[in-house]
Amino acid sequence: MRRRESWAALSFISPWLIGFVVFMAGPMVVSLVLSFTDYDALTSTDFVGGENYRAILTDPKVRHSLANTLVYTVLSVPLTMAVSLALAMLLLRAGRRSSGIFRTIFYVPVVTPKVAVGVLFLLVFNGQVGVVNRALGLVGVDGPNWTVDSAWIKPGLVLMTAWGLGSTVVIYLAALQDVPRDLYEAAAMDGASPWARFRAVTLPMISGALFFTLIVNTINALQTFDEAWTAFYGSANQQEYGNDAALFYVVYLFQQAFQFLHMGYASALAWLLFVVIVIVTLVQVRLGRRFVYYEGEPR
Repeated sequence: MRRRESWAALSFISPWLIGFVVFMAGPMVVSLVLSFTDYDALTSTDFVGGENYRAILTDPKVRHSLANTLVYTVLSVPLTMAVSLALAMLLLRAGRRSSGIFRTIFYVPVVTPKVAVGVLFLLVFNGQVGVVNRALGLVGVDGPNWTVDSAWIKPGLVLMTAWGLGSTVVIYLAALQDVPRDLYEAAAMDGASPWARFRAVTLPMISGALFFTLIVNTINALQTFDEAWTAFYGSANQQEYGNDAALFYVVYLFQQAFQFLHMGYASALAWLLFVVIVIVTLVQVRLGRRFVYYEGEPR
């Protein structure tokens, strides 16, 4: 009976297993092999050993694109989490009917194609006729050139991509709804202020959700590509808006692979990004053990 159930379970998950081997594990192994070769997808493959990895260490654009990506991550992840938590707490106070409506409104941008978001960025954040600068002008603020000024390109992209925070809002709302009400009542009876209740009750009880979204949003930010590529490096925008302030790591990887056909070098870049993501995630997991509270565990 146990063997029969095991085979039944494997048969149910076999589509995922086949997809993982064919579309994930297989390409990963191939890219690891290609990272040690000089391959351009047109001619024969030449084995070059660790030459691609040595070239990464001396490539200034690798350091520049990685720095851009890290700055973007540091800016976008805390902003997304803070705004999402604030919106989730507002939804928690709303009625059941209005909460459902606003959850839908907040989640709609998540399913918006990221290519469309990149195009929208150029329209909304245009320095002369953009909606953002026009709104700032109404209050007497002279808005910056978001799409041209190197100092404002990454903040502008952070603000633009933050509007797709609906999935994080939904996760936080579910976590907040699961916090026992009696904890708030006990804290209020002890004279705790709203801020004290938020700090001592809310944050610890939803720390698991915060930790999860921290890891997921960090990984997504380190792999950001669509909006920056569409806005600044598409064929129609490269000459007008091309600016290395938007040269994120995956954008540079894409250029090496599909513009310059340096497939071997691009594979090495991909594995470097994989190592960076693993290191960042391990650091977050290590720190998370000190701050994340799981119900039922002693503190």
